[in-house]
Amino acid sequence: MIYIIMGVSGCGKSTLGAFLSEKLGWPLHEGDNFHPQANIEKMARGEALTDQDRMPWLLTLHEVIERERSSGSDALVVCSALKRLYRQILLYGSRALTSFSSVHPGIPLSNPPDVFFLFLYGDYDLIHQRIVARKGHYMKEDMLRSQFEVLEPPLDEENVLPLNIARSLADMATEVENHYNSLGNRQIQGP
Repeated sequence: MIYIIMGVSGCGKSTLGAFLSEKLGWPLHEGDNFHPQANIEKMARGEALTDQDRMPWLLTLHEVIERERSSGSDALVVCSALKRLYRQILLYGSRALTSFSSVHPGIPLSNPPDVFFLFLYGDYDLIHQRIVARKGHYMKEDMLRSQFEVLEPPLDEENVLPLNIARSLADMATEVENHYNSLGNRQIQGP
């Protein structure tokens, strides 16, 4: 199983990813570590990334996901995945671009059964407070509004488990474990 932990900046993706990785013993791939330097510098200047800026990053994360799927391993991937197109690129790489072309606009590819999105959602004010409080991250709090404007919450057919960030990490992790077990997977055994 691959869980892609998604949501706007400051919602707790990395924190939940690290918590789950330690608890479950699964590898964690932090999406921020795969951004080209130009993207990091742009965000540090307070400039929002364009779709063109994101494409190489998303295609790299697609390769990471495919490598984990091919190995048959369970893994966690952290990526904002704000738009449906981004989520399709994570799953299908450049093939997703043709499904969203002008010839066939918006025809989604069906999601593989072994990949789920964990959608971390919450109130703007709560997330804004979290961003203001964190130190040393290149994403600035004044960019949060643009992320909410771009966000296309995932639909049920996208294999999504919504997680309200007002809950504790332990509660969210338990829900993920229960979800994994409910899919008929082997019981999760931590490290």
